[in-house]
Amino acid sequence: MRRWVLMVTLLLLLVGCTMNEKTVALPDNSPDFVQESDFTSIDWDKKAVEFGDRGIIGNANKSGVIGVNMPSLNTQKWMWHLWGIEEGRDSKLTIVGYHKESKTVQPILVDGWTIGLGGPVNGADAHTPSSVKIPKPGEWAILLYVNESYFDTLIYDINE
Repeated sequence: MRRWVLMVTLLLLLVGCTMNEKTVALPDNSPDFVQESDFTSIDWDKKAVEFGDRGIIGNANKSGVIGVNMPSLNTQKWMWHLWGIEEGRDSKLTIVGYHKESKTVQPILVDGWTIGLGGPVNGADAHTPSSVKIPKPGEWAILLYVNESYFDTLIYDINE
């Protein structure tokens, strides 16, 4: 009888812990190609770093941003840089913000999810300026998709 009570108690604890665990909730208006599974492989220890001589902060020779070094919860200008993009000017960049603590997914671009890419600049193969709004402080994973395919993830800590 004791074993039975112990097993039932452990089972209830396991189910309770699992039910309390937050899962990623994709907004109804998120792009169809963004999947919940894209967020399970985020390496939160791989923080964006400054590289090059232009103040770009990101993942060296993959993706980065000028302007993120002055993090703010107010609207600000960021210039995105991407390496390894062959299409350049005909490409679309989708930017998806994921807040670590709340497990919320949302656009950070002021004008939606997607923006067009321009040609080479600052050594990158493609770039685009944008206005962004980070809605709350904390650790953010910024998932980048080029032409509806996953491209890279930038990890930023934004607390101001």
